[in-house]
Amino acid sequence: MRATSTRISESPARGTTRWRSSGRRPRTSSGRRRPGKAGEGFAVGDFTLDWDREVATCPAGHESTSWTSGHNQGREVAQSRCSTTDCRPCPLKARCTRSARRLLTPRRRDAYAALTAARAREATADFTALYHRRAGIEGTISQGVRAMHLRQARYIGLAKTHLQHVLTAAALNFVRLGAWLDGVPLARTRQSADLRLMTTPAAA
Repeated sequence: MRATSTRISESPARGTTRWRSSGRRPRTSSGRRRPGKAGEGFAVGDFTLDWDREVATCPAGHESTSWTSGHNQGREVAQSRCSTTDCRPCPLKARCTRSARRLLTPRRRDAYAALTAARAREATADFTALYHRRAGIEGTISQGVRAMHLRQARYIGLAKTHLQHVLTAAALNFVRLGAWLDGVPLARTRQSADLRLMTTPAAA
């Protein structure tokens, strides 16, 4: 039996983490809508989905009034709409939606189950330990791109391009070895201007 290998890579289209292995793992996100940007809103996971009855129950206990099939961003989804009669007077509406009523667009049943399992796995200690490896991978790729112009192939043909990659990796090893011998400290993770502003203590 062939051993399962997991590769952590970057999605070129969206810049989000993609897990690839012999068993395909879905890409995950928080699932929060705009009212939940501060982490206080209701995501699809906060609703109870009854796939057999095709009914979604909101955190306030109200059931959806319609359930149809549709597409969202190129994916097959279920479209479950709540009633304006329930949503408008609901005290939790501000945490749920800005529209007159909530519209849920969960992925199809099997894809939603896989996504839910993936999010649960991300909360485990094993996932955290594995994900820490990405910091080293990101640092290596960044150094290769910035210092060695890794994104541009200088030669034509797979064999010559592969040779360039091998020589670039060797050069990176020599650069890192020289930095280690010289006692150069490891660089800290760069922060955006917005993040630096948010983490700077306010003046008294």
